[in-house]
Amino acid sequence: MAQKATKARAKSNVESLKNLHLCSLCINVLFLLWHFFFKSRSLLTYFLLSIPAFLCEYALERAGRPKYHPQTGALVSAGDDLKNAGLTEYMFDCVWITWAALTLVMLFGNWMWLLWSVVPAFALYKGSALLSMARGMMGMGGSGGMPQGMEGMPQDQPAQGGNRKQRRKA
Repeated sequence: MAQKATKARAKSNVESLKNLHLCSLCINVLFLLWHFFFKSRSLLTYFLLSIPAFLCEYALERAGRPKYHPQTGALVSAGDDLKNAGLTEYMFDCVWITWAALTLVMLFGNWMWLLWSVVPAFALYKGSALLSMARGMMGMGGSGGMPQGMEGMPQDQPAQGGNRKQRRKA
């Protein structure tokens, strides 16, 4: 049963990576053709702002590509699940926003590169939320040393943490 799930994830990853690379190739070639044959757009900005998308594609390729045994062809590793939330999802978002920016730059002009500023802004937003959550977990919250989210709990009730034995003692 587990082997079936592994093979399904490997197949899903191969399909996702194929679509990712094919779309990336099409959109980037279309942008370059548009630049050289229709309307000139900033190539320096294109190269600078496409580097993160290319790096994300590379990281997704390395993490998600299944690995097979060279002699037998048997599946050794299915790769990481590319449908995971978190960093994997953020890397896909970075690639898709870059594609959207490329398309809008082709149609409306170089000032549409401002759309790409969503990527670092979202990273700062997520990073600040993560930082505040970490502070709360360490007890550095602003309300008398209590972690955030526990300010309203009565002081005589213990927090629901620890293992079962510890909870039974309390």
